Amino acid sequence: MDPSPGAAMKTEPGLAPRTPAATPGPASRPPWAVDPSFAERYAPDKTSTVVSKHSQPATPTPMQNRSSIVQAAQQAPEGPGRTPLCYKCNKVIRGRYLVALGHYYHPEEFTCCQCRKVLDEGGFFEEKGSIFCPKCYDTRYAPSCAKCKKKITGEVMHALKMTWHVQCFTCAACKTPIRNRAFYMEEGQPYCERDYEKMFGTKCRGCDFKIDAGDRFLEALGFSWHDTCFVCAICQTNLEGKTFYSKKDKPLCKSHAFSHV
Repeated sequence: MDPSPGAAMKTEPGLAPRTPAATPGPASRPPWAVDPSFAERYAPDKTSTVVSKHSQPATPTPMQNRSSIVQAAQQAPEGPGRTPLCYKCNKVIRGRYLVALGHYYHPEEFTCCQCRKVLDEGGFFEEKGSIFCPKCYDTRYAPSCAKCKKKITGEVMHALKMTWHVQCFTCAACKTPIRNRAFYMEEGQPYCERDYEKMFGTKCRGCDFKIDAGDRFLEALGFSWHDTCFVCAICQTNLEGKTFYSKKDKPLCKSHAFSHV
């Protein structure tokens, strides 16, 4: 009978050999192994039934700034020979006028389509052919923050298929904004790389060194191992993806299954 997840496997002489358990579930396992939603998006490559490859940490998409899409109407003084047509009323403009989106306007007719505020100062937004003042644009089009639920009117973070204020998308441990840095998920919470390794990092049973993101590893005997560290305790033959025996939580190849360790 196969050992339960997380328990060490002990095989006595004469018993059938075992293979490494593919999916043990200790709480300290990396998020891509225990969080289905994370694994779905960042699924690691599999090279055999027992060996996995750590997914690289997630990275937010580049931040966007609202100011990058705001526009400003240019004011042009009246002068001889200048008689453009107003784009809105189609009448000749005599005197001062505005230039916006490649068209000419009477200053009093270049207005927000919602509140009718004159937009000769303060900037405007264009969306699907309509002109908005900043306030009306934010009310209608600005995304909401996944954490505080308020409208985002400055820099916008995109992570986990949601939008966030920069100051709201933070490491669950140190509370530092993650911004454009890589992060890890654990129990639905984002962690910066430093705090994740400190709190949830996994050590290799064979060498006692940390298993880093990007390292190939396997789970066997209730422990995690670098793929190169899972070897016979007697002859050092690599047992990756192979049948093995176990004594005192040490893996043994078939040739040394009955040896003393």
